[in-house]
Amino acid sequence: MKIIIRSAKIIDSKSPFHNQTVDLLIADGLIEKIGTSILDIDDTTEVKFNNLHLSQGWFDSSVSFGEPGYEDRETIANGLNVAAKSGFTAIALQPNSFPVIDNQSQVNFVKNKANGFATELFPIGALTKASEGKDMAELFDMKKSGAIAFGDYNKSLENANLLKIALQYVQDFDGLVIAYSQDANIKGNGVANEGIVSTRLGLKGIPNLAEELQIARNLFLLEYTGGKLHIPTISTAKSAQLIREAKAKGLNITCSVSVDHLVLTDEKLEGFDTRFKVTPPLRSEADRTALLNAVLDGTIDMITSDHNPIDIEFKKMEFDTAKNGTIGLESAFGALLTVLPLETVISKLTSRDVFRLENNTIEEGAKANFTFFTPEGKSIFTRENILSKSKNSAFLGTEIKGSVYGILNQNQLVITK
Repeated sequence: MKIIIRSAKIIDSKSPFHNQTVDLLIADGLIEKIGTSILDIDDTTEVKFNNLHLSQGWFDSSVSFGEPGYEDRETIANGLNVAAKSGFTAIALQPNSFPVIDNQSQVNFVKNKANGFATELFPIGALTKASEGKDMAELFDMKKSGAIAFGDYNKSLENANLLKIALQYVQDFDGLVIAYSQDANIKGNGVANEGIVSTRLGLKGIPNLAEELQIARNLFLLEYTGGKLHIPTISTAKSAQLIREAKAKGLNITCSVSVDHLVLTDEKLEGFDTRFKVTPPLRSEADRTALLNAVLDGTIDMITSDHNPIDIEFKKMEFDTAKNGTIGLESAFGALLTVLPLETVISKLTSRDVFRLENNTIEEGAKANFTFFTPEGKSIFTRENILSKSKNSAFLGTEIKGSVYGILNQNQLVITK
């Protein structure tokens, strides 16, 4: 298949064509030529959009679907199509299915289900069996089958010794441990950020300390063991500072933040709308501002949608009893552009180094792995924008910027409209 991409502005700081508007000729999934006014060729598909921008394909480091076991939330097939039309050419799949992805056969199952799609799926294996936090899962076997990291989704490992052993064990095969950090005892029955809003609404609070204390413990363990540790979806200013200091000490530590925590605050809870019940909870404006600064100064390595579809019957409940989670693939890019510069957004969405995945610089001879988009225009994110089976989006009714045109990856072209 041959494709000519017309008048695309390249956003790729590692490419010699960064910030240039060029044509690209793609042949059989590879970049054959980059230049101006490439001549038409017979039997060629042309890609041309208003104010077309092009970057390396976006990667989302934390996506939940449901299959196997929770197909009513989302299937792998539809989930990957949603990801493609949201601009993502690759996603890391969380292990929180039923059964949990905690062994070689489960890794192989989800990988086989993802064969043939434009968006690639990279499984995260559970760190402990059934994500119960008691016994270490079959990490080496899962690594051999294609698991890119190991962690229990949104479950903090209370057994410090087990985390210590895991950090030591994975060094033998260059594995990556993901440590969601929230002290369960300090969290208690909390459902919202502990502060003025939770007090006014009468909601049980989750103090920042629940996250920060666990992060401090995990950093101490990392300093003792060595190895690599990734802390996902941090939510407080102090968490960012702890990680900033650990990086300055030379620890091999990385972290991510969700789109929700960069754009929204706990003020959204005023109407007790369970779409805004997420984990970690939405924090204060001071925390949100600190997280944005941590993105800009490089403390935070990645931004994730933390896409987590939830059945409607588990959201249409009282706030205290509703499940945590919001979908986020469809709204991620547009929401981020309202709070961060374009090049920062693209840099964080294309970061794959943490998971040792291949980056494809935009140059002749490289693999064609692109996301097409425009940063211009404003719109209101509505239910019609949601392609996921679940509709539990925290961004419904929110103004977003720009739009995604589609992707090119695996020699497949996916256009949003």
